[in-house]
Amino acid sequence: MIPFRRALRLLPVVPIALGLGACGASDRDDSSLAPLGVELAMAADSEAATTLASAPLIDLSPPELAARMAAGNVRLIDVRTDAEVAEGAIPGAEHIALDRFDPAKLDLSDGREVVLYCRSGRRSAIAGERLAAATGKPVEHLAGGIIAWEDAQQPIAPR
Repeated sequence: MIPFRRALRLLPVVPIALGLGACGASDRDDSSLAPLGVELAMAADSEAATTLASAPLIDLSPPELAARMAAGNVRLIDVRTDAEVAEGAIPGAEHIALDRFDPAKLDLSDGREVVLYCRSGRRSAIAGERLAAATGKPVEHLAGGIIAWEDAQQPIAPR
């Protein structure tokens, strides 16, 4: 499981663990001991913060992406399936389906900034997490995917 997603799944434990620790009845005043579960809550919160800091994902809006493309120096990668790409794509995008997306095989030597996109932004976020983990750098993706791109009246090229 991707560490970021695991950390997000654990975050609901924090309030529950803190609440459970306060439920125990005790006749002694032992304020030096933390309530039961606090260690788990703190660990989950710490893991989430570490994961977020190590692999940030940057959302680009359709107008921001259009401006970046017009300025050049962008390598746009579509991570949708072959069937989805056959229906149309953002002009100039290269296609590497998520199931074939391997950051280790990407040649990043040309200096262009990689921007990922998919249908809605979910798969490009997954690919972005992989790429950020491999490079140690933030990765940009189109927030809302090609759906948001089309809603913003941006061009689609037939394939």
